[in-house]
Amino acid sequence: MACITKRRGRWVIDFYDQHGVRRWKTLPKGVTKKKAREELIAIENHVSKGVYLSRKDVPLFSEVAAEWLEYKKPKIRENTWEEYARQLRIHFRELGNLRTNRIRVASVESFITKRQTAEMNINTLRRILVTLNQVMNYAVRHRYTDHNPVREAERPKKNTNNLMITEKGTAKTKILDPDQINALLEATESQKYRMVFRLAIFSGARQGELLGLKWIDIDWQNKQIHIQRTFNHGRFFPPKSDASNRKIDIGPSTMTELKKWKLACPRSDMDLVFPSEAGTPIDSHHLVARAFQPALQKASLPRIRFHDLRHTYASMLIEQGENIKYIRSQLGHSSPSVTLDIYAHLMNPTNQEAARKLEETIFASNSSKTVAKPAEQV
Repeated sequence: MACITKRRGRWVIDFYDQHGVRRWKTLPKGVTKKKAREELIAIENHVSKGVYLSRKDVPLFSEVAAEWLEYKKPKIRENTWEEYARQLRIHFRELGNLRTNRIRVASVESFITKRQTAEMNINTLRRILVTLNQVMNYAVRHRYTDHNPVREAERPKKNTNNLMITEKGTAKTKILDPDQINALLEATESQKYRMVFRLAIFSGARQGELLGLKWIDIDWQNKQIHIQRTFNHGRFFPPKSDASNRKIDIGPSTMTELKKWKLACPRSDMDLVFPSEAGTPIDSHHLVARAFQPALQKASLPRIRFHDLRHTYASMLIEQGENIKYIRSQLGHSSPSVTLDIYAHLMNPTNQEAARKLEETIFASNSSKTVAKPAEQV
């Protein structure tokens, strides 16, 4: 049975761990009996849950993170694993030397606050927290700690620092307007790259999805492209999720241009829609550096990422009032909430037409129930 005794002016906790091994913990000088009892209760709680470890046996966060990384390696795609490894190497240094069971809610919230103060992009910060959450879940499963503080920490919120600021000081997302889209396409001399940019703008497909597209994926009858793979880091991968394996509706004029490109496209053993001169997939860095950025410069357009063409597509659908569930399905997001989280700021905050229609519906319904009173008999 656990107890506390005083030896040489210091409180000592005497107890058995979950394995039946007798242990002692000598508390620092100055610790009161009340604090000693609180420590004993905490130890008994850990023992009852089977997660008690002496301080020297609790691994550092960096050690648990390394274990988790090796555990994940055979379960995920290579580029995803490399991204996790990069995050752990760059973003978690301040947690690395902490004992895993000493990472508290306050530690996580301090971690978040420091990065928000440094104006880290909100989406980057959220991805980092997803990784931290997974590492701490792994620590709980392996009984290095009894809880995951990431779950209880207050999550970061969006702010205007994650938007581009124009000269007038208003927030503007990184998207192209119709005039800029036309300028970009007109400035692209290569038929192949003009088709790549056009399909990116009018499908919202990710760069890797376009580079992995094959002619067999084109549904000419239904005017759709079927996303069944992606090409990243020199390798083909299946879509990143079930939702990413999708069919995207394509407009008639873009399908016409795609037919013209099919006639001009050099044949490749891989049946690629956009093959390199060697018949292999186009290198993503080559695409951006030698085709996309020069076209932007020639069209006198601002320097944007290739991924911003996907944002442009989403913004156009939102602007024309498409249903958020449809937009989600076309973009390949896992749920409408993901789409809303990314693009909510593009949605019109006012809609007088909707308010007018609501009034007409209510009052029209009421007036239809009003009937003329019968004439009084004389």
